[in-house]
Amino acid sequence: QVQLVESGGGLVQPGGSLRLSCVASGSIFSINTMGWYRQAPGEQRDLVATITSGGSSNYADSVKGRFTISRDNAKNTVYLQMNSLKPEDTAVYYCNADVKRHVLLKSSYYWGQGTQVTVSS
Repeated sequence: QVQLVESGGGLVQPGGSLRLSCVASGSIFSINTMGWYRQAPGEQRDLVATITSGGSSNYADSVKGRFTISRDNAKNTVYLQMNSLKPEDTAVYYCNADVKRHVLLKSSYYWGQGTQVTVSS
């Protein structure tokens, strides 16, 4: 199996910063795209940012210029640096990874359990 474990969430004041981390572990042959999604209460889960194994990234318009996604392929880890945080960034943030467990198997998407980010004064 594959597990994704997020960390780094918490309470921060508007204008502050947080860095989220997500480590993938288990039966992993390779990881394609990794990403971050978020879900506010009563809302759908939305894409925040994704990054390919080659380092190409994509961002939601609402976070461009404030958030930066990066990854360490050797550590199967993806990061989300969040700066200039706003109250509307408050949500549970979920890690997602497209994992190939064996050379002969197709890849599948896995989710972490989520980490709460609250932006409030």
